[in-house]
Amino acid sequence: MSIDHTVPGRSRTRLARYFARFEEGRLVRAIFFGMLIGTAAVLGLDLRRLIDEHGLFAPAPAAVSPTAVTVPVLPPAVETAGTGESGHDPRRHIVTGESALREPVRFTLEANGVLRLVGTLDQGAAQRFAREIAARGEYIRTVSLDSPGGSLEDAMAIARLVRRHGFATQVADGAVCASSCPLVLAGGTERLVGARAAVGLHQFYAAGRAVTGPEQAMADAQMTTARISRLLAELGVDPALWLHALDTPPRTLYYLSRDQMRKYRLATGGETLALRGS
Repeated sequence: MSIDHTVPGRSRTRLARYFARFEEGRLVRAIFFGMLIGTAAVLGLDLRRLIDEHGLFAPAPAAVSPTAVTVPVLPPAVETAGTGESGHDPRRHIVTGESALREPVRFTLEANGVLRLVGTLDQGAAQRFAREIAARGEYIRTVSLDSPGGSLEDAMAIARLVRRHGFATQVADGAVCASSCPLVLAGGTERLVGARAAVGLHQFYAAGRAVTGPEQAMADAQMTTARISRLLAELGVDPALWLHALDTPPRTLYYLSRDQMRKYRLATGGETLALRGS
């Protein structure tokens, strides 16, 4: 083992003479670039970790529409807990074709002030609905729903517009109102459901959005559930209705019976009340 016999004071003097060879500006720039290189190295290590953990530069997945290609347009009924048997399943009554239900929602004003809403609630549907009201709202009395759902935000916005303008809502015989669509149904001042209509719920999901951490995903889910519960309460519908959505996977539906719809006040009026426009 070698021993350094250099005098400490002399070593400091040599170091001072070395740095004196540089102009002050050059020395500051050298220190700055050294710090920059060090920071870049740290960022590089963090970036490498992100790539390893999340595949940061993996090919981007194809865009997913709000209808989510992974979810059937008419999902089967959820199995009854512990029995392996499907619950109430009214899909056999639905007459609208799947291709029509998959298309972005469109509006048609029919006789007796019935505005038919048919198709998927795509992003921007609420804005188009607002324009429809601005153009022909004075003629609209009832919004007739035939939709497999879609964008939760648009469904909530349409529900508020329906209530603000005092429209009734209905799901006529042979029509479906599923996923986020029942929120629109809840917006009606009067809510009518045909005996051969299908109304179903399931969990909401973030179609086509970037994957977030589990903590953020949990926080987002709780916040969205709270917003839905408040909306239902504002509209006079029992928020307990949404419990059936929370425990039903997205690839299935919990189809509500007429008794349940009356219990949760999602449907109003008696069974003998005729549906407008049916």
